[in-house]
Amino acid sequence: QVQLIESGGGLVQTGDSLRLSCAASGRTFSTYDVAWFRRAPGKEREIVALVTWRASFTQVADSVRGRFTISRDTANRMVYLEMNSLKPEDTAVYYCAAKKSGTYVYDDWGKGTQVTVSS
Repeated sequence: QVQLIESGGGLVQTGDSLRLSCAASGRTFSTYDVAWFRRAPGKEREIVALVTWRASFTQVADSVRGRFTISRDTANRMVYLEMNSLKPEDTAVYYCAAKKSGTYVYDDWGKGTQVTVSS
């Protein structure tokens, strides 16, 4: 099990950038895949980006491709979501989540950080 704490959210304008950080604790973090999810008001939660435990594979959702980048610093137990060219539709609570590599369910979740993009 890992504990996750997100930070870096805030209120920005269209076109601005933000970097979200996810700080992890737990001795086995290096063997966990990590993803960023978001939930916008009135919408279902969606996965935004993921990075495997060796950072050998990353993937981002079509809606953010070319604008968002996920990365991890496993030695320092950090995962980042770099968000550029933000749009109002990116407004949501962003969550960091982790799962053991090779499994399918994200069992460990942070409490989320709010990102609001004004038009």
